[in-house]
Amino acid sequence: MKVVITAQGPDLTSDVDPRFGRAAWLQVVDTETGQHEAVDNAENLDAMQGAGVQAAQSVAQLGAAVLLTGHCGPKAFKTLQAAGVKIYTGVTGKVQEALDKLAAGQLQPADGHDVDAHWS
Repeated sequence: MKVVITAQGPDLTSDVDPRFGRAAWLQVVDTETGQHEAVDNAENLDAMQGAGVQAAQSVAQLGAAVLLTGHCGPKAFKTLQAAGVKIYTGVTGKVQEALDKLAAGQLQPADGHDVDAHWS
């Protein structure tokens, strides 16, 4: 299963970025193979508008089944849901810690967005 984690850096020891659309990095981890890829999100980080939807489209194109992030706005949440991505908000700590919590069943999927549009 491919998991995308918003991160402040490109490594598994990086902190989870609380922002979804404007996260510095999107880290992609295949939980079955252990493969890890860090995708620079600079394009969306500096976007004037639509960063959340653009990042959601990126997550879907990366083939993610799950997103771990701090917060997610309404438009991005809807886009991710439409792509079949399970969304977990309120995620904090290091990227590897977030993955470990997911594997241990310690995270709960979000029922809806947790911030209003244009949150940064």
